[in-house]
Amino acid sequence: MIRAALTSNVQVKVLPGPSAVTTALLLSGLPTDRFCFEGFPPRTKGARSNWFKDLATEERTIIFFEAPHRITESLEDAQTAFGSDRDAAVCREMSKHYEEVVRGSISELIDWAKSKDILGEITVVVEGFNPGTRQFSVEDLVKLVIKQEEAGESRKEAIAQVAKANKVSKRVVFDAMVAHKSGDKI
Repeated sequence: MIRAALTSNVQVKVLPGPSAVTTALLLSGLPTDRFCFEGFPPRTKGARSNWFKDLATEERTIIFFEAPHRITESLEDAQTAFGSDRDAAVCREMSKHYEEVVRGSISELIDWAKSKDILGEITVVVEGFNPGTRQFSVEDLVKLVIKQEEAGESRKEAIAQVAKANKVSKRVVFDAMVAHKSGDKI
């Protein structure tokens, strides 16, 4: 119902409840049937990047908090892990006079965040992963395997983990590694 209202350009207001999580979820217009709350992303770039990568195939709507001075960096890391086109919403100062809800793709939200000084409490809501939409390039799969190998895993273990995490067959990942090694394209 909320999504239909937003599509028809009807402004939606939510009465504040006991949690910013549920208020932001409703304001986002994203699916509300299944969601997960992840708290704050880690503060350091490497840890935050890994945190988002771990959530890349989460199929439920993802909700997290972020500090205003880190919102751009977090959205950029989310874009790297989730892709540019995943729908999201940044909800700021909910139930207050300066309430703001910005909806769009992650790349659009990055542009918004870069265009202004952001203050206040921020809750971010991101659409869950749709297994049928992600296409992997040879380079994507190779980078993921190499990253696992750099973390100390064998090639076989790395291929298995990348396949499982990205819901593709081990054969697809293996073929990507063979093509990369020989310089061919699949």
